[in-house]
Amino acid sequence: ARLNELVQTANPPYIYATTYDDDFFVAKTKGAFTGVVVCKEDAIENGIATLLRETERARQFGFTETEYNRARAEYLRHLESAYNERDKRKNEEYVDEYVRHFLDNEPIPGIENEYTIINQIAPAIPVAALNQMMQALVTDSNQVVAILGPDKEGLKMPTEDAIKKILQEIKAEKLTAYVDKVSDEPLMAEAPKGGKIVSERTDDIFGTTELTLSNGVKVIIKKTDFKADEIRMKGVSLGGSSLFPDSEIININGLDAVGVGGLGNFSAVDLEKVLAGKKASVSYGIGDKTETVNGNCSPKDFETMMQLTYLTFTAPRRDDDAFASYKNRNKAALLNMEMNPQIAFSDSISAGIYMHHPRRARIKADMIDKMDYDKILSMYQDRYKDASDFTFIFVGNVNVEEMKPLIAEYLGALPAINRKETFKDNKVNMRQGVYKNEFIRKQETAKASNFVLLNGDCKYNLRNDILLDMTGQILDLVYTAKVREDEGGTYGVYVGGQLSKYPKEKALLQIIFETAPAKREKLMQIIFAELDNIAKAGPSEGDLNKVKEFMLKKHAENLKENSYWLGSIDEYLFTGMNPVKDYEQIVNSITVKDIQKFTNDLFKQKNEIEVSMISPETPDKE
Repeated sequence: ARLNELVQTANPPYIYATTYDDDFFVAKTKGAFTGVVVCKEDAIENGIATLLRETERARQFGFTETEYNRARAEYLRHLESAYNERDKRKNEEYVDEYVRHFLDNEPIPGIENEYTIINQIAPAIPVAALNQMMQALVTDSNQVVAILGPDKEGLKMPTEDAIKKILQEIKAEKLTAYVDKVSDEPLMAEAPKGGKIVSERTDDIFGTTELTLSNGVKVIIKKTDFKADEIRMKGVSLGGSSLFPDSEIININGLDAVGVGGLGNFSAVDLEKVLAGKKASVSYGIGDKTETVNGNCSPKDFETMMQLTYLTFTAPRRDDDAFASYKNRNKAALLNMEMNPQIAFSDSISAGIYMHHPRRARIKADMIDKMDYDKILSMYQDRYKDASDFTFIFVGNVNVEEMKPLIAEYLGALPAINRKETFKDNKVNMRQGVYKNEFIRKQETAKASNFVLLNGDCKYNLRNDILLDMTGQILDLVYTAKVREDEGGTYGVYVGGQLSKYPKEKALLQIIFETAPAKREKLMQIIFAELDNIAKAGPSEGDLNKVKEFMLKKHAENLKENSYWLGSIDEYLFTGMNPVKDYEQIVNSITVKDIQKFTNDLFKQKNEIEVSMISPETPDKE
């Protein structure tokens, strides 16, 4: 938390830093207290020195009572959540515990025992015990400093002597104890003047309760018993960044910076402190077509989630230092991106599909300085100043009657100006016809990266969505057998499909794989031959049945997840498609002929984009 606090300063000493005590990063047989710091290019020594200084400060002076209380509250909250969900644990969690028990000798008393024991022990462990441990963890012997960075002209790495000097200087520095600035101010000083619930009805489609509030906000609530300690929330409204002009693309890319300032009277750092021990989080998202508010909480922290939601709409906090830090860190992180050959590959794919549309421009280091904080804040406020067209979905362990007063109080108080708006079609269309781009890009290891995209008109409904999903999975099985196993040509071929409703009803299927340059042509022939084969003759009955079995099993698992129901209700509101109704029936009804026809309909539209980046074999120097 201390290292994170330093990141928020206007000119942060590093991009990111963290510490942990675990296995030494190159050997599981040795333990090590480890600090990791990602440095800015022109401040490598300063980044290392800052990490060492904060570690030494903690060793010399320890942690404060208030810091420890927050850390303990967070730890106990996670434990309580695991205890509340003890009947809903997934198999993989048990497997992970058994593996750690076997490899690391980690005890597994079971969550009931762990919860009981720790709740007795934790309050009895004083902060002094932690501070004593810190002194034992950070020693002056057995120190290892490993520096990893790009082989780049003009980049100066610190010498061994310089690093040793930093280690000595930090030890000799006269440090002072960390001061924990804590506010006892509540998240919201006073409750807002709430609204009213003006109508209530039950809806049979998803088995939900639907409320309409006096400010126009709609609320959809679905009660489930999948998880005892989870309520998920999504608030959504149409519009998004599509309503801003293309010329604002740099500021559109900076909309995620609003969150760095915190909420209400609390900076991002202070907000974390005030929420310690609570399971309640809220984030916002401004996409191309929608603006959203997403949240997650424990039933007992529902009011906190409502307060965070209210503040997200009404009180994003301006923090010029935090914004300067955001720019500094992002600029430093983006600086070396151009050196990564995969960036050239993804840029070529984007240009191939969207023909250099300004809204598809990748943000680069030199664009960061052009971000306008005032403009970004006003764009954000424009999207959240009217809640009258927002629909909030709540799914999980809800008590509708208990929630109603809090929903009316907080969501009913959100600002409303009753705008009627939807998103705008900015003509970010996919290229039609056949397009090929092969280019050479030297890399240390010779390889060919290949991308194929098919797209075409396709009606947006559940049957076509399932057909597209099945086609992708069947191709995955075929390519695994033919390209990976028979030819030994690649570790794997990624196949993925997507159906989109807006601005036009379209299907796209993409295929991505890497191989040796010498094998590329032959494998490309196999990729297209197998596509052609499914379009003409359909898949094998065996492959289709395997895929059906998997999809039905996965669907049965999905039906026990709050996130799936929330996504399904959201989908239905946005596109009118119900992903739950008749799913099993449609999957069972699909035949080899259906897949053949679906693939052929997509294939015969002849919209194919092919991009290959080849890094050739370099002949050995004599």
